[in-house]
Formats: sequence, structure tokens, C-alpha cells
Amino acid sequence: MADIALPRPQRIAFPRRALELIPGIALLAVIGYAGKVIEQSVSAYGKAHALHLPNIEYVLWAILIGLVIANTVGVPRLFKPGVATYEFWLKAGIVFLGVRFLIGDVLRLGGVSLALVAVELSVSIALMTVLGRWFGLKPKLISLLAIGSSICGVSAIIAAKGAIEADDEDASYAIAAILALGAIALFFFPLIGHALGMSDHAFGLWAGLGVDNTAEATATGALYSDTAAKYAVLAKTTRNATIGFVVLGYAIYWASRGRAQTIENKAHFLWQKFPKFILGFLFLSLVASLGVFTKEQVASLANLSRWAFLLTFAGVGLMTDFREMRKQGVRPFIVGAVGEVAIAALTLGLVVAADAVFTI
Repeated sequence: MADIALPRPQRIAFPRRALELIPGIALLAVIGYAGKVIEQSVSAYGKAHALHLPNIEYVLWAILIGLVIANTVGVPRLFKPGVATYEFWLKAGIVFLGVRFLIGDVLRLGGVSLALVAVELSVSIALMTVLGRWFGLKPKLISLLAIGSSICGVSAIIAAKGAIEADDEDASYAIAAILALGAIALFFFPLIGHALGMSDHAFGLWAGLGVDNTAEATATGALYSDTAAKYAVLAKTTRNATIGFVVLGYAIYWASRGRAQTIENKAHFLWQKFPKFILGFLFLSLVASLGVFTKEQVASLANLSRWAFLLTFAGVGLMTDFREMRKQGVRPFIVGAVGEVAIAALTLGLVVAADAVFTI
């Protein structure tokens, strides 16, 4: 059985490490830019021939190109280190995106939306736990699936793996399930949103609540609209901010059963697990709210976020290898699929109801 390799820290000299990253980062840039070129070319062709062609965003083109490469010829070893940096570009893009959010926009997420985030966390953990037990999955695999589905997908699973001392195999199963389901959500969420006529704010909130991986949640929102992407990022970063508390809770639970080390310094643990890029996002939001930046500077920083996301979305496709996922077994996928569909349906219902009552 082939396992999905988990990232392990390695000490490599800086110049050598930088050289190793260049080919993969260049590949991300080429694929991402190709997606942009295809989008513009299709739009120009439609206008030139008076055709009403579907407006497919560069986000989807970049992901599709990456998916085709990953699931046909595969990603050569030379490119893998640089391709793996797509999460860095995601975090950088979110930080730069903060310049487009005034503090008023952040507060506009509102108490109702924050309550929905709390509901999503609780329901995801409870549902995955129940389903995992019904299907007879190993206890720590159940914990990883619950953590991944409730917070931020692969990042949360990797953060929790060491804290609860889970096996590499369990983490591989959980990661495979989360990646596959996140890729599927990219295609179905926008279709459902348009069919229901959801507002940009409502759809962005749903994407941020219902899609696990931050990259896929951001891409899902961007496929709907720029405004939806903003609210998807806002809702998703709110979920991400809870990672330390949730992982700490699971670490304490497994330590109490003698199957993980006791956490002595809980404050240090929380800080260690907290996603620091959120602080960068909030800092730029605060600085922009104080009027420090000119309009031209805001536009330039916002454009940097688009370029960073362009690399991110290419990486989402390149890192999704369905052939490897099939080797991980079927039961985690069944649990993940049933759970994710139920969570998506529940959060959709909550968002639509909240939008009708409170006009979020």
C-alpha cells in the first residue's frame, strides 16, 4: 500500500534549498498564468464571434491543468519541492488580501456568522466521530478526520498527528480523504450556489464553512466572485484560528488515556499551533483601515494577493493525485464523503436561513 508522504522538516543549506524550489515554483507560475491566458482567450474569442461562452475563471483552468498533469504523466521529482510551496503562496495571498478588508468588513462577519462557525465546528467533530465508529475505523484515524473536517483540512491533520501521536498511515488515510473531497467541492459548490441564487456574501460564508482545505475554500469562493472569495477567506480564517484549541483538546483526551504525551505548557502549545498568517492578515487590515496606504498602494498589494493565489490554485491541481488516493482504502473515503455531504448540506441550510432572516 502506498502512503501519502507527510512533510518532514529537513536541514538543507539555504542556497541549495532555494535552487531546489525554483523549478516547481516556475511550474506553478506557468500553469497559473496559462489559466489566466486561457480565460482571457476564451472571453476574447466569444466577443469577437458574438458568442455567449461560459465565463470560466482562471482559478478553475489552473486547477484543471494541474489535475491533468498530476493524474496523467505525474509531477516529476525535480518539481515536487517547489510545487509543495503552494501553501506558502496561499498564506501570503491571504495576508496581502487583508489590505482589501477594512476593520468594518471584518466586523461585518457578525455574530450570526461567528455562531455558524461554532455550529460547523461542533457538528463536524460530532458527525465524523459517530460515522467513524459506525464504520469501525481506528480511533486516532477518527480523531484526525474529525479535526481535518472541522478546521482546516490537511494543515490541521498534520498539526494534530504529532500532538496525539497518530500513525503515519492514519494521517495518510485522513489526508487522502480530505484532499479528494475538497477537489470535488470545487466543482459542485459554485453550481449549487448559482442554482439557488445565493448572494456573494452568503456563498462566500458557505464556502468558508463547508470546504475544509483553506486553498480549496479560497478557490471555491473565487470561482463564484471576488467578493465571495473575500468572505470565504474571512470565514475560513476564523475556523483556522481555532486549530490550537481543538488540537489541544484532542491531545489532552489522548494523554488522559495514556496514548499521547501530556501537554505541560498549554499556552505555548496554543501559540505554536496558531496559524500566524492570520495575524498578518489582521495587521494589513488594520493598517488599511487607518488610511496608511494610498489607493495605488492598496491596488498593488491586492494585486500581489492575486498573483500568490495564481500559484496556489495551480498547486491545488498538481497536489491532487487520485491514483494515490485510491490506494488508501475505501472506508475513510466513505466516512469522509458521507460526513462532508452532510456538513455541506447543513451549513448550506444554516447560511440560507440566516441570510433570509438576518440578511447576512
